[in-house]
Amino acid sequence: MADIDSARETFGRFDVDGDGYVTPEEFKHAMAEMGDPFVTGPVAEAVIASKDANHDGKMSFDEFWAALNK
Repeated sequence: MADIDSARETFGRFDVDGDGYVTPEEFKHAMAEMGDPFVTGPVAEAVIASKDANHDGKMSFDEFWAALNK
């Protein structure tokens, strides 16, 4: 099981605008800042979709946390 405090910190790096959700664009941007400029829009969309339990097109912290604890 992941450490929730570390998970919140990591999630915050992706949630650029601080609204509590990570969009594909935010994911792509954060990955580029962390040294992976090869995450394309479609890849970011696929990653978010794989974690997006309610299918709203973005990932909440709860969805992120659930994915970490599978």
